[in-house]
Amino acid sequence: MTTEPLPPRRLPRKVRLRRAAAGLRPRLLVAFVAVAALSALATAALTYRAATNSTLDLTQDTTLDELRRRIDVLAPALPFPPTQGELDILAGELSGTGGFRDWRVMAAYGTEHSQWTQPVAVPSALQATVRGGHAAFQRFSAGGHPWLAAGVPVTSAAAPGAPSGLTVYAVLPLDREQSAADALLAGAAGAGAFAAVLAAGLALLAARQVLRPVRALGDAAHALAQGELDTRLSVTGHDELAQLSKTFNHTARTLQGTIEELRAVESQGRQFAADVSHELRTPLAAMLAVTDILDEDAEHLPPDTATALRMISTETTRLTRLVNDLIEISRLDAGAAPLRTESIDAAVAVRETLDLRGWSDQVDLDLPAALPVRLDPRRFDVIVANLVGNALRHGRPPVRLTLREAADGDLLLTVTDRGAGIPPAELPYLFDRFYKADRARRRSEGSGLGLAIAQENARLHGGLIEAANSPRGGAVFTLVLPRGILTEEK
Repeated sequence: MTTEPLPPRRLPRKVRLRRAAAGLRPRLLVAFVAVAALSALATAALTYRAATNSTLDLTQDTTLDELRRRIDVLAPALPFPPTQGELDILAGELSGTGGFRDWRVMAAYGTEHSQWTQPVAVPSALQATVRGGHAAFQRFSAGGHPWLAAGVPVTSAAAPGAPSGLTVYAVLPLDREQSAADALLAGAAGAGAFAAVLAAGLALLAARQVLRPVRALGDAAHALAQGELDTRLSVTGHDELAQLSKTFNHTARTLQGTIEELRAVESQGRQFAADVSHELRTPLAAMLAVTDILDEDAEHLPPDTATALRMISTETTRLTRLVNDLIEISRLDAGAAPLRTESIDAAVAVRETLDLRGWSDQVDLDLPAALPVRLDPRRFDVIVANLVGNALRHGRPPVRLTLREAADGDLLLTVTDRGAGIPPAELPYLFDRFYKADRARRRSEGSGLGLAIAQENARLHGGLIEAANSPRGGAVFTLVLPRGILTEEK
């Protein structure tokens, strides 16, 4: 029996958003932007560090050279030991803007030093280094501004190379260098932001070029899964995606050929079964008529002949039932089984099914006074007869049939028995064709098609049959059918 493919289920909004966020396009975009941002950040950091260090090194070297040059000009005229006033004069002559930068100088000799009115003090660590006879410089922050302090020990004019005890310190602000470094950092940040935006644009372009064939491949695979076996992809170029498209097309062609072959074989098998079944109906009808006549005279025949005759009659009846079941299965498979619904009372229909087969005294009934439904009476009769007949043949009494309306309004019919139940391993296969749970009873009355036919008839109504074991022992078959199905007659 052929069925239409179900429409694709629409996923919840949160699931779709989560999948979109985890898709290849966002990941590609994030990767491009991350690489560009990290590259720009690393480049900006290295450039900022190199430029800042170069500027500061130049400032430091120039400051020391300029301070030494001025000291070499002014220090020889200074008397030793210098007084406080002479230290103030020397500091005033060394300070100012002439020649290099706007700096301020402090001259010190022993415990005396020139007057100092700057808002920052010369670092004590720098003073200790310079008093030890070494020229040095130190960068520090004070008052929220960067500063540079440089110190030079003055040698004695009377004994060249010997320390005179006089030390000179120059302090100058580094606001100009800091502003240049900040401007450089801002430019690097702007360049990084531009690189990130450019990377995002390139990522979107690349994603579009790469994901377009991937999306086409996904759509083609979805169409193939929906049964559109002639789906093919257009192949352009010679890259990996083109090779993937060629592989998909080859796979689709192979799959289409295989499925068409399988469908042809299946169709031939169905047609063969249907033809054989139809051809057997006429001779079987004649054989049944003959065996019915002979059965009436069996008691007058010799015992061996009577036994053989009854065996032939039994097998002919079984073969007739099998042929009828095969014809019904063939019609269901071909979609040629019409569903003619009408309004009936389900409780009355159940009683008529049992009365027709003489099972009324063998089944305990739990039926409502009335249960109006709309379904196909003939197919409902087939379902009930197969479920009850299966319980009577393979279960143990009491067999109980319960009919009621489910909470959601569906028709609910349950058939239970008190037999040994169904082995759990057999439950998934009960409705397969020609399957018999009791493997030792290969020659039983049943053909192995009854439950399969019942399930197909239930599906025609939009329902289903479920099999299980009762906690109290025995098998339980439950039929669920919609009560209001409306189907046009074919």
